Amino acid sequence: MLSLLRRLKLSYSLYNVFQRRKLAHNLPLYQRLGLNKRYFSPISSRDFAHLSPTAGLPPVPPLAERLASCAAFQALPAASKASLLAFEDNGFAVLSGFFGTEAVDTINQELANLIATRQIDLRYRNKFMFAFRQSASIRQAGEGPLRTLIAALLGHETTLFQSINFLTGSEQRTHSDSIHMSTFPLGGMAAAWVALEDITPNNGPLHYYPGSHKLPYYLNADYANEGSTWLNGDKEYTEYEATIARKIAEAGIEKQIFLAQKGDVFIWHANLMHGGEPHYDKAQTRKSMVFHYFSRAHICYHEITQRPALLG
Repeated sequence: MLSLLRRLKLSYSLYNVFQRRKLAHNLPLYQRLGLNKRYFSPISSRDFAHLSPTAGLPPVPPLAERLASCAAFQALPAASKASLLAFEDNGFAVLSGFFGTEAVDTINQELANLIATRQIDLRYRNKFMFAFRQSASIRQAGEGPLRTLIAALLGHETTLFQSINFLTGSEQRTHSDSIHMSTFPLGGMAAAWVALEDITPNNGPLHYYPGSHKLPYYLNADYANEGSTWLNGDKEYTEYEATIARKIAEAGIEKQIFLAQKGDVFIWHANLMHGGEPHYDKAQTRKSMVFHYFSRAHICYHEITQRPALLG
C-alpha cells in the first residue's frame, strides 16, 4: 500500500498554485460545467459523476468528413488512409513508413546528443521524458502533420502533452492510457508510437488488443482506489494492472504484436489496451518514441493521481 506522504493531495496542490499558466486551460470548462474548482484543485472522475457523458462537448462532423478535409490525410498512401478511416472501429491506425530514414536518423542523433551532454533527465536510463522540448527534430515530428491527423481523429484541436523516447522495450504490462492521461468527457486523448528502428520479436515490441477501446474505461473506482478529499487511494499500480488483465480475459480479446519497421507509426485510442512485450535479447536496442496528445475541448487531468494536467 502507498505511504501516507505519497497519497497527500495537499503537496501537489501547493506546487500547482505556482503553475497557473500551465493549468488555466481547464478553467473555462470548469465554469461551463458548473464545477467549483480552482485551477490547482485535485480532480478525478468522481467530480463528473453527476454530468452527462458528453457534457460541454460541441458536435463534430463524422470521422470520414474530418479526415477528408485534412491535407495531411490526403497526402497519405491508400493503406494508411484506410487504417485511419477504421480508427473508431479498431481503436488504432497504422501508418507504414510515415517518417523517412533521414528524419528518423536525425531524431536518434539528437537524442544521443542530449543524453551525452546530460541535457535531458537520465533517471530512468532507458526512457527519456519530454525530449520534444529540447530537440527540434522530435518537436517537429510531434507537432507537424502527425498532430494534424490526431486532431482530425479526435475532432478537436490538440496539444502535444508529452513525448517519451525509449532505447529498449518498456516491458510495461497491459494498460489503458486513460488511467494516466485522463479527460472529461472521456476519450479526449490519443497517442502515436514511432518505430525509430526495425522491431523484432526479441526486443520488446508493442502489443495491443484490437477493439478493446470499446470496453468500459476502468478508472479509480473500478479497483477501489478513489481515496478521500485529502488523500489519493492507497492501492499499488499492480492492482490496476491485475484488474485490466482480468477484464481483457473476461472479454476474450486476442492480443496482437506490432512488428514495426523503422519509420512506422501506430496511433491508438485513449482507451486501447496495450503494453510492451518482454525484451529478450538485451544486446538489441528498441529505439522508439511515443507522443501523447490532449484535446483542447476536454478537461485534462490524471485520474490515478487526481492531478490536473500541466500543459505548455
